[in-house]
Amino acid sequence: MKRILIILFLLSIATVAICQDTAPSSSFAPGSAYLYSGTLQEADQLKIKTYIWGQVRKPGLYIVPDDTDLLTLLSLANGPTEDAKLSKVRIVRSTEEGEEVILVDLKDYMETANDNLIPTLQPGDTIIVSGTVFYAFTRWADFLSNIAIFLSMYLTISNL
Repeated sequence: MKRILIILFLLSIATVAICQDTAPSSSFAPGSAYLYSGTLQEADQLKIKTYIWGQVRKPGLYIVPDDTDLLTLLSLANGPTEDAKLSKVRIVRSTEEGEEVILVDLKDYMETANDNLIPTLQPGDTIIVSGTVFYAFTRWADFLSNIAIFLSMYLTISNL
């Protein structure tokens, strides 16, 4: 009986490890910041690589036209999740001086509809949509509940 419980305990640990969310990885060869995609109405069309992480429905790498703004990229990622903190969206941008972080308040944009609050993206920009405090709390509570489950299983097995 003790062996069966130990095997079940190990299987549950393996199941939790396998079922953890992992982000798909994608790799691109280094090269130009712009991608040429032909002409449209006799104008050259350039595309850029941008990244969006965090509390969006489809995070990842996006290749978008070079005049794309933050709101368009957020829409391409199927919008923010209900746990997104829209008052503090960060754009991490590489400059000649180093990394620059631009803070954008999308809640202010939704209240004022001021287009000047929405920046145009540049090649290699990484947009980070953080979670709210409630989201962090639920993640922590989930972690603690998993620890409690494993401890109770351990105590049950050791008391046999």
